[in-house]
Amino acid sequence: MKVLVINGPNLNMLGIREPAVYGSRTYADLLDNIKAYCIRENIKVAFFQSNSEGAIIDAIQEAYQQMDGIVINPAAYTHTSIAILDALKAVNIPTVEVHLSDIGGREDYRKISYISEACLTTISGKHFEGYLEALRVLRKHLGNI
Repeated sequence: MKVLVINGPNLNMLGIREPAVYGSRTYADLLDNIKAYCIRENIKVAFFQSNSEGAIIDAIQEAYQQMDGIVINPAAYTHTSIAILDALKAVNIPTVEVHLSDIGGREDYRKISYISEACLTTISGKHFEGYLEALRVLRKHLGNI
């Protein structure tokens, strides 16, 4: 199984950005956690992070016919980007949406996800563990490829 993990704006600032909400672990810690899991589970993983909506759309399009699944934390673009939704629909790659914090328990504007329409499920509020759960969802959905 080949999976692309996409992280959106400000996730590169983990450990610095609002530690009361996002914790003290860094973006490098997140990637290390995912890599270790993927090694154990024999999953090929690639990572992409950008603060730019267009770059995220390009990464989704480049995954077409290259990746079996996508795990995406679109961050603030969750609540604003129909363009990312359209890119996910266009490539039709099984996708799981992930959020470190519980977006349903935060500000009203964070409760709306345009992205979820193109996703198998949304995992929210489980911090780093949410990414691993997303990988398990993809493996179950895809079978043991």
